[in-house]
Amino acid sequence: MYRNIALCALAIGLGACSSPQAPPAAAGSRPLLVAHRAGAADAPENTLVAIRTALRNGADAMWLSVQLSRDGVPVLYRPADLAANTDGSGPVADKTVEQLQQLNAGWQFRATDSQGAITYPYRDRPVPIPTLREALASLPPGMPVMLDMKALPAGPQADAVARVLDHAHAWDRATLYSTEAAYQQAFAAYPRARLFETRDATRGRLAQVALQQQCVDAPARPVWAAFEYRRALDVVEKFTLGEGRSPVRATLWTPASVACFRSVAPVRILAIGVNTADDYRAAAALGVDAVMVDSPRAMRGVPGTGN
Repeated sequence: MYRNIALCALAIGLGACSSPQAPPAAAGSRPLLVAHRAGAADAPENTLVAIRTALRNGADAMWLSVQLSRDGVPVLYRPADLAANTDGSGPVADKTVEQLQQLNAGWQFRATDSQGAITYPYRDRPVPIPTLREALASLPPGMPVMLDMKALPAGPQADAVARVLDHAHAWDRATLYSTEAAYQQAFAAYPRARLFETRDATRGRLAQVALQQQCVDAPARPVWAAFEYRRALDVVEKFTLGEGRSPVRATLWTPASVACFRSVAPVRILAIGVNTADDYRAAAALGVDAVMVDSPRAMRGVPGTGN
């Protein structure tokens, strides 16, 4: 089960802890395990089965992907097409919540049996697409949840998610994220909404530290910042007659970048895509507050991650 200390640490800046100015994690401390899409490597992603599995495997928080059904109900699903994960097809927004819940969200989930063969264990055990309301009700009271907005336009989805958070009394344990900056404006109408800083701001600051060795516009208030621990990037150089590109596998969370983000305010850092023991230990050495993992089951076995 997730720890009380994990709840408080993840809720810093969300108003759910009594000490909002408590310092970020110390270098070498255990980062909190955030189950990416509720643990996409261990069970069909963004389902109640995955949530239950992640809880058994010691996840400290849930990262859930949210889209809006045709009739305005927030549901858990990530890809643009239902065919990616289910036995259906088309956008989530084209179907009512009743139609969505008739699909098998575990249809494409693959596993490997004892002989090394690929299997599809949920094709004869259908797993429905859950609503956000069902997902929140399935979590332990107060467990932190990070909601990744995966659809546009932002306004209608923000309004629908806000209604669910109101009904579930979940504002104090929810943090909102999207790669689309439009959600910052959409949630501005809700004073209790707490959002990650925009991905553009996080990426730009990381690039400045990495390429110019400068700390530019460090966050001025406590906030969460999230970016991949390692990220495939293209460095693009413009010429008169064209451009040159250099692909690079960049590690952007470094001692310098962590120090930059925390140079003004006690910023919380989530390293995305930490799925190896080496990356977990490196992230812990940096003092990041949390790591997003695909398999809580695998990562809980890394020395020093005991739950």
